[in-house]
Amino acid sequence: MPEKTQNPFQHGPYVQVAAFCERVLREADGVISLIRLIDVITHTEGGTDPPQDMPEIRYPLTLVLTLKSGSARGRHEVTITPELPSGETLPSTTVTVRMEGEGRGHNILSRVDIPYSLEGLYWFHVRFDDDVISRLPLEVRYSRLVAGSASSQSQL
Repeated sequence: MPEKTQNPFQHGPYVQVAAFCERVLREADGVISLIRLIDVITHTEGGTDPPQDMPEIRYPLTLVLTLKSGSARGRHEVTITPELPSGETLPSTTVTVRMEGEGRGHNILSRVDIPYSLEGLYWFHVRFDDDVISRLPLEVRYSRLVAGSASSQSQL
């Protein structure tokens, strides 16, 4: 019988929140509120002849990652790496966190403002030191809205 590999995060750190949102409010007491959680971006081009392929767009978001320590202690690196639908990866962002154990943790707020030029699923890989702790999907869709006058449509 094959031996089961142990989950490196069985005892922490734990991912409490991993999400994209349009805005984060941080109150005076340190509590955060996530505004407009996003997992799909739909870009629409309209007119008499909108492009067949999606043009490059930007849609700035905030990636929110809340980690709770569990048994994790000390200084660690959290790295976020975007992966395009083509499989190509973009440059990573790395944040150093200090884990203090038990229920204490960190809110990591990372601005994501990358160009989207492909339709499909974008993955954001989250690594804690050398291990993947989470992956966040973000789907980008393109919609064409072809408009014309009523007389030109009747001639078709």
